[in-house]
Amino acid sequence: MISKIENSIVIISLIVGVFLLMIIFYLIYKLRQSQRKRKESENKFHQLEGKINKLELQSLESKLNPHLFKNILNSIQSHAYQTYFALDKLANVLDYILYESRKKFVTPKEEVEFAQNLIEINKIKISPLFNLKVKTKINPNEPLFEQRLMAPLISIDLLENAFKHADLQSSDSFISVIFEFIDSQFSLTVSNKISRTPPLKKEKSGLGIETLEHRLSIIYGKNFKLQRFSEGDIYFAQLKINLIGHKAEMLASR
Repeated sequence: MISKIENSIVIISLIVGVFLLMIIFYLIYKLRQSQRKRKESENKFHQLEGKINKLELQSLESKLNPHLFKNILNSIQSHAYQTYFALDKLANVLDYILYESRKKFVTPKEEVEFAQNLIEINKIKISPLFNLKVKTKINPNEPLFEQRLMAPLISIDLLENAFKHADLQSSDSFISVIFEFIDSQFSLTVSNKISRTPPLKKEKSGLGIETLEHRLSIIYGKNFKLQRFSEGDIYFAQLKINLIGHKAEMLASR
C-alpha cells in the first residue's frame, strides 16, 4: 500500500515537473519573441529618424514642417503598446511624402491610402473610445482610380484641421471622414465638433486651407470645389475634384 502511494507521489511529481518545465519554456519563448519585436521596433524607429532628417534637408512643394513628424514619432514612442503598428503607418506616410509627393500627380488610390495612414497615426493621440468614423465609398473598378491625376498631399490639411480643432473631451464629440470616388469624381468630406479651447500652439504643418485652395485652382481650374462652413458647433469641409473634366482639359491642351 505504501509503495503504491509512493509511486503515485512520484508520478504526480513528474507530471508537475514536466508542466513547470513547459511553462518555463513557454515564458522563455514569449520573452525572446518580445525582445525580437522590441528590437525590430527600435530598428524601424531609427530608420524613420533617418527619413525625417532627410525630410528636413528637402524643400518640398507642400512646405510641410518636418517637426510635425518628429512630434508624431515621439508620441508613438511614448505609447509602447501601439508602437509597432503606428511605426509602420508612419513609415508609409514618410515614404509617400519623400518620394511620391515629388511627382506632379499621383493616383487617387495612392492619395486615399496616404490619408488613411495619416488618420491611423493621429489616432494615437486620442482616446480609443473617441468617436472617429472613417468611411469609404469607392468603386475600385473606375478607370481613373489608378491613373495619375491627383495632386499629392491635397488631403492633409482637411484631416489635420479636424484633429487639431476637434473637441476631444466631450462625450458627444466626433470626427467623421468620408472618402468617395464615383463617376470619376474624387470627394473628401471631413466634419468634427469644434473645440471651445484654442490650440496651445500653432503648428504650420501643412499648406494651410487658403494656400491649398490656391494650389487647387492653379492645377484644376474649374474642375474642383472646396467648401468650408460651420453649423452650430459642427465644422464641415468638403473637397470635390472632377477628374474626368481635368483629364479632358489636359488632353485638349497637348
